[in-house]
Order: sequence, then C-alpha cells, then structure tokens
Amino acid sequence: MTRLIYNTATTLDGYLADDSDSLDWLFAVPGADEAESAFPAFLEGIGAMVMGSATYEWVYDHENLAAHPEKWGYGDRLSLVLTTRDLPRVAGANVRFHSGSVRDAWDELVAAAGAKDVWVVGGGDVVGQFADAGLLDEIRVSIAPATLGAGKPLLPRVLGSDRLRLESAGRAGQFAELVYSVDRPAAGPAGGSDA
Repeated sequence: MTRLIYNTATTLDGYLADDSDSLDWLFAVPGADEAESAFPAFLEGIGAMVMGSATYEWVYDHENLAAHPEKWGYGDRLSLVLTTRDLPRVAGANVRFHSGSVRDAWDELVAAAGAKDVWVVGGGDVVGQFADAGLLDEIRVSIAPATLGAGKPLLPRVLGSDRLRLESAGRAGQFAELVYSVDRPAAGPAGGSDA
C-alpha cells in the first residue's frame, strides 16, 4: 500500500523556514552532510512527491532552475505542486500543478508512485491538508539545533498522541531524527484546496 510520508527538517522550536521562506538557518548547521547521507536511500523508496507553491518557488529560485534545469534533484518522478497561481515550469522535469483538494490529488499521486511511497516535501500547511483528509501515514523529522522564534510552522494542525506512535529516534550529526507513524482516522473529512 502506498504511504504518504512527510520528511522534513525543523528548528528546535518547530519552524520549517523563517517568515521570508528562507532556509538559511538549515544550511548553517554544522554536520548537515552527515544528516543528509541517508537521503538518497529514502528517495529510492519514493515514487511521487507533492509540495506547496512556496516550497516549489524556493527550490526553483534557490537552484536557479530557469537557467539550470539539470539541478532539479528529484529525477523523473512526478512532482505535484499544489497552487492556484501560474508558476514557471522546470524544463524536462515531471512537474504538474494542481488547484483542487488534496483528496482529489491523491489518486494521481498513488498511480504515479506505483509500488513506492509519496513524499510531502513541504510545507506545513500542505501536510496539514493531507492530515485533515486522513491520508498522512508517517512523519520523519530532523530537528536542528537552532531556533527562529517565528516562521513557517512544522505542521499547523492538532495531532494528538492517540494518533502518533514513535517508531524510531536517532542522531545524525547535530540533528535529532524522529520517525512517527500516524494512525489514519476511520473516515477523514475532505482536504483543503490550496497551498
């Protein structure tokens, strides 16, 4: 069965990015290379990805994909971007834009993933919409030794301890790595419509 996995890094106080959508705090953490060493193995198990427009735009700008589309680091797997706006496309990448609910996107993501999983790349509201729809299966979070005080939250929803089960805890460089399974509710409500 295809699982929906949220795999991300966060600050100690639970922010993905600062108020300007910057990830500079993440690149400043010593030992980030060690923390990223397991990423290629994780990506091998991913058949499709989904992200919000802010995440997509950050990657597009940060990697200068308009001039260097070869820097698209996700291969030919489907990357579904949730947005209601017109965004630039990465030449040669399997990027599609979706303006409906996450529940409406789910069948397309599962079909594209095949026997593999779907990765919610970001952001917090996108994964929140999938959690609201009862589709989130796993949260993998690397906690960095940094605080921002404000910014884009890790997951702006309430998920009680009755739905989360710690599967593993580890360390990679300066990062604490936690994996939680998420119990899906018996019947989830319809998801949101935009990222």
